[in-house]
Amino acid sequence: MPYTAATVQLLSPEGTLVHSDASEQYLPYVEKLSDDALHEFHRHMVVMRRFDIESANLQRQGQLALWVPSHGQEAAQVGSASAAKPQDHLFPSYREHVIALMSGVDPITILSMFRGLSHGGWDPQDHDNFHLYTLVIGSQTLHATGYAMGLNLDGRVGTGDPDKDTAVIAYFGDGATSQGDVSEAMVFAASYQTPQVFFLQNNHWAISVPVSRQSRTPLYLRGEGFGIPSVQIDGNDVLASFAVTEANLDAARAGQGPRFIEALTYRMGAHTTSDDPSKYRDNSELEFWAQRDPITRFETFLRARGASQSFFDEIATEGDDLAADIRKRITELPVPASSTLFDHVYSDPHPVMDAQRQALADFEASFEEGH
Repeated sequence: MPYTAATVQLLSPEGTLVHSDASEQYLPYVEKLSDDALHEFHRHMVVMRRFDIESANLQRQGQLALWVPSHGQEAAQVGSASAAKPQDHLFPSYREHVIALMSGVDPITILSMFRGLSHGGWDPQDHDNFHLYTLVIGSQTLHATGYAMGLNLDGRVGTGDPDKDTAVIAYFGDGATSQGDVSEAMVFAASYQTPQVFFLQNNHWAISVPVSRQSRTPLYLRGEGFGIPSVQIDGNDVLASFAVTEANLDAARAGQGPRFIEALTYRMGAHTTSDDPSKYRDNSELEFWAQRDPITRFETFLRARGASQSFFDEIATEGDDLAADIRKRITELPVPASSTLFDHVYSDPHPVMDAQRQALADFEASFEEGH
């Protein structure tokens, strides 16, 4: 499902600003951005892609059990996350790696989970309110909606204080829209007029199921069906992602209720490294989206604004340095004690956990020499 007449695009695939009826209301959000802010967009996207490629290589070499690529979806994530204020809360699925890095999460924390050394996790309060990865498809939309309902109850919405008014972003994919959790989240969000943005990254494939089979209409219309104002954007356009998200977050914080954004993007790689997309995807579709690469078009835009070659070289070096750093650190990670499986199941000591911990210890001891 490529772009439609409703798709908001601020930056063309050729890297030029788009002036249209749909884009005019959002262009002021872009015009206020400094060169430094624009350069940060590019830096995050390029460094993330280098991290993504290196992580996939590590998995192929046996250093990770699995990797979930985000190649091609950098603009949707960087633009939307950059629109959030410090007090906002972001609820990811499991592919929002660049937002994690932008929020100060150590990349090794992410990789250790995919290496099988931890259950993942970080304290959102220490990482710009970026919440934990959610592997259960679509359930994070319920978590986000519940949190947003709490913000209403706490009086942190619509006060007019820009440092107090708070909103929530829930990230999810096109496959998640077929889950009941997402529909339930939108029911409650619309009913309670929660301060949140549902941010759908439509990457066109729910593993091997195309979005055309999941929905006969554009997915942004799902939000409209629940009474939630909705918009479809070019998700490979970082400017559109930023501007439209900021406008909708502003509305949510002001007490105008939830919003729904469908970002049309494309999963250039596999769903995960256990998947082989060549079995079900057409090369012509891949080529269509390769010509709309979010990084290439934004680099063209920045060069036209006078960005120097040294700027691009510095970012490439930063990406290479990060790749080298994670490769070194991932191979140095110690294997945790098996007993840590039980450490955080309950906040207080629990007899069932104690019994299971002892049963595992006895089982492992049975393999010791001379036992």
